[in-house]
Amino acid sequence: MSSDPVTFTVFTSERTATRALAERLQDHLNAKCGLVLGLPTGRTPIPLYKRLVALQRVGRIDLSGATTFNLDEFWGIGPDHPGSYRAFMTRHLFGSVPISPERIHFLDGSASDAAAECARYEDDLARAGGIDVQVLGLGANGHIGFNEPGQFLHARTHLASLKPQTRRANAGLFGHDVSRVPLQALSMGMATILQARHIYLLAVGRRKSRAVRGMIKGPLTPRLPASFLQLHHRVEVFVDRSAAEGL
Repeated sequence: MSSDPVTFTVFTSERTATRALAERLQDHLNAKCGLVLGLPTGRTPIPLYKRLVALQRVGRIDLSGATTFNLDEFWGIGPDHPGSYRAFMTRHLFGSVPISPERIHFLDGSASDAAAECARYEDDLARAGGIDVQVLGLGANGHIGFNEPGQFLHARTHLASLKPQTRRANAGLFGHDVSRVPLQALSMGMATILQARHIYLLAVGRRKSRAVRGMIKGPLTPRLPASFLQLHHRVEVFVDRSAAEGL
């Protein structure tokens, strides 16, 4: 453990880090019926979702009463597009657990007005009572959700322009063709994320080590959005040995 603002634990492997986070989520789900979960996408949480599905099947958790909000969605594609994050979540989690559709919340990348869609999502979050537990991944450039490095950060849900590195990381959802990855996405802002009551971040692999170090040891800077997690009083980071190399 660390005495720094962000508490972190180093695990021997991606598998052990993922299982430890799944157990922590199990505790939250079993402690509170109607838990509001904030969920990420990307390669890192796929084993986590596989583990949650397994725990649901053996009766160790019950996701049927949970309410979920996803962090982000590509702008300019509909929910039925195979590259959408809604489709991703259906493949890896929602299609295998008994959560009713009205409890599952997404940003709509095909909405006609981005600003209005972002405001709607913030209103839905407020009506749900806010996020109890927010799960996060970490981009190699330090982005959280689609809060990309820059001169400033957006506080609330917003339309973001994606960095080339982020688009390359998502090319697998679009036939490994970077040119097909949307240039923009809708994302919760950092202030919205920081309002969650508990935050857990999972980072694995050597390519994340620089961002992990900056997040935990570095100064607060919009050049590394994850560094703002230092402002939260209940952040736990789960990393494997490779991601912890910079520490």
